Amino acid sequence: KEKEFTWDRTGGDPITQGNRNPLLYKNIGADGIKTGYLAVEKYSLASSVTRNGRRLIAVASGFNTKKDRSRESAKLHIWGFSNFDTVEIAQKEKPIVELETWLGKQKKVSGYIKEDLYKTIKKARKRDLKVIAEYIGPLEAPIKKNQEIGILKVFFKNELLDEHKIYAHSNVKKINLFSRLIKSINYLIWGDV
Repeated sequence: KEKEFTWDRTGGDPITQGNRNPLLYKNIGADGIKTGYLAVEKYSLASSVTRNGRRLIAVASGFNTKKDRSRESAKLHIWGFSNFDTVEIAQKEKPIVELETWLGKQKKVSGYIKEDLYKTIKKARKRDLKVIAEYIGPLEAPIKKNQEIGILKVFFKNELLDEHKIYAHSNVKKINLFSRLIKSINYLIWGDV
């Protein structure tokens, strides 16, 4: 992303060379990658632009002039930022869901996934993104921290995009024998967990 670089050469004065990536000079958040020219495919540009924590990468080739390469690459980035949003679904190892427990000292246990989870969706279609936590519950105590307790499913409309294992964020100890007996009787009579 450096706009120029000065290097010392043996037997002569230092040489300063300007960066040939035209998007660096357009104030659109460009921070790299590579220009190119081949006789067959003409001018090309692989470019990276960052805005508000989002990075888009565009690769375009086959342009007759440097100006065309610059203009069309900038258009690709502007189109991408204008028409798509990146939605944060989960942060690595941060609680994202609370699941019910059975015979535990806590009535619920928080669950997390082991990686950051983002999806890039057309702005007008964000409402079609659905996230569901599936588990067989209530989860019977004792539950150990980092124990697998369910699956997080990400859908776009009715199409399954992703599945991630959900892990317990903390330990849940089992209640004492007397309390378990009372809860079990209550469940048999009233169906209340």
